[in-house]
Amino acid sequence: MTPSASILIADDDEISARFLKRLLTREGHHVSVVNSGEEALRACASHPPDLVLIDLVSPTGHGFDFCRRLKEQKLTRFIPVVIVTAQSDRRDRLDGINAGADDFVTKPFDATELHARIRSLVRLKRYTDELESAEAVILGLGATIEARDPNTQGHCQRLAKFATSLGRELGLDDTDLAALERGGYLHDIGKIAVPDSVLLKDGKLDPQESRVMREHPIVGDALCAGLRSLQAVRPIVRSHHERLDGSGYPDGLKNAEVPLLAQIVSIVDVFDALTMERPYREARPRQEAFDVLSTEASKGWRDRALVDAFVSVVSETDPRTPRPKH
Repeated sequence: MTPSASILIADDDEISARFLKRLLTREGHHVSVVNSGEEALRACASHPPDLVLIDLVSPTGHGFDFCRRLKEQKLTRFIPVVIVTAQSDRRDRLDGINAGADDFVTKPFDATELHARIRSLVRLKRYTDELESAEAVILGLGATIEARDPNTQGHCQRLAKFATSLGRELGLDDTDLAALERGGYLHDIGKIAVPDSVLLKDGKLDPQESRVMREHPIVGDALCAGLRSLQAVRPIVRSHHERLDGSGYPDGLKNAEVPLLAQIVSIVDVFDALTMERPYREARPRQEAFDVLSTEASKGWRDRALVDAFVSVVSETDPRTPRPKH
């Protein structure tokens, strides 16, 4: 049996709303009622329900606009919407689907069928909430890693910003851009397993410490493996220390074996590390960082076209930035 749900009814027909509330309350659900789409949007924003039931036709117009606006908002887009309608017009159903409606119930409706549809949608919503909670934990771990090292403050935000900017320059789609943004925050999540004595060491790592550090991409990949929503991020987490000539780690990938998104984050990661101050060295000017990336491209570590595209992206933010020496 599905646990009781929080249900919002949006219906300006008082008799219909009262009947639905009584019917659903009897099933153990917590039901609230509003009589307009605007009130429903405000209610969803302040106290998101598990499901919304909205009458399709009312004196103030269709419920399509409400549905569309609800699904456009990040905080409310996963709330299931069931449109209750006295109409069975195919065009209305298509418009509702295009607006983001999750289901339809036609008046007069069968109470047993209504309960079954609500149970199904609420169950799906609970699964989605659990996945979002798990993802939030993983993202929180990413922030924890950065907080452990005061010298990398803002590093993840800068990586996410520059990586997505480079992705746009390359014409990548929204899925890849979202992966780049998350990858910026999660690329070093595996460092959760690296001891402070290694992670915060000022000097050069000894061979044993280097082996420990080189495990972090594998650990990070394993942490992200259980979440379908992070599958597109895993190649970034695992492969952002790979080099095109095979000299990187952890897998020694070569050329096209290195995922494009990982190559992008790798370039941005090197640039940010060079241009930020560290206890053992001063921040290097952008020009010097560009020259380092250009040299690495000449060695076969980086893709020259990606390096040049990144320089263009950074230069657009500061036209005075010189170009690298090839």
